[in-house]
Amino acid sequence: MSRRPVNPSRRIADNGSAPFANSLHQKSRSSPLLSVGLVVVGALLLIGYSYSHSGGFGGNIEAVSKMEGDYSCTSEVQRAIPMLSKAYGDSMHKVLHVGPDTCSVISKLLKEEDTEAWGVEPYDLEDPDSTCKSLVRKGIVRVADIKFSLPYRAKSFSLVIVSDALDYLSPRYLNKTLPDLARMAVDGLVIFAGYPGQQRAKGAELSKFGRPAKLRSSSWWIRYFVQTGLEENETAIKKFEQAAAKRSYKPSCQVFHLSAYR
Repeated sequence: MSRRPVNPSRRIADNGSAPFANSLHQKSRSSPLLSVGLVVVGALLLIGYSYSHSGGFGGNIEAVSKMEGDYSCTSEVQRAIPMLSKAYGDSMHKVLHVGPDTCSVISKLLKEEDTEAWGVEPYDLEDPDSTCKSLVRKGIVRVADIKFSLPYRAKSFSLVIVSDALDYLSPRYLNKTLPDLARMAVDGLVIFAGYPGQQRAKGAELSKFGRPAKLRSSSWWIRYFVQTGLEENETAIKKFEQAAAKRSYKPSCQVFHLSAYR
């Protein structure tokens, strides 16, 4: 892909063959589409080159996300399910996911063996498909404002996973929401958050999220966890990293593993 297209006129000059050059010149005059064809071929080569450096057609999801300037930690949760299963084992039997597009996460979790899953969509559902409508109708997925206490009892779930939700909360509401999520977990809380500098909500999405994402550093989150009385789950972190290394998995979001309140 890095080779330059050959210039026919330069090759002719190098050969020093005047009769052949005249013949080609006559053909080019009689075939005006030749120059157009060369332009088209060059354009196709440029397009192919750009795709090869962005992960290819339908290739690397992370690369495509970076091109579009939009990062989804909810889609990252779906990619991370095998690693989460290795890290939490039996704790994956009863899971609550909180975040946008939770229907897709729940649908994938329910395909896992011996896994029960529920979801909370913190924003209005937009054009839900038949599967999502069915999950809502059955009460497996519900739409709720996470700035207020969710209608679940304490220790209702083995594991609580949250993505694309806390980044959009101001500290005022974060102080209420994070402890509320932690109280519902028996074995732990997993948070998928964006890296500082990543674009998250485009202009059209700001009305949905209500505010632009506040992407915080890992050191900010760790200090905040300590202030909230939450501790990192070192055992889960180690198992998750080992499983990720075996699968060559590199998350495009920050992943925090927290122990539940005792």
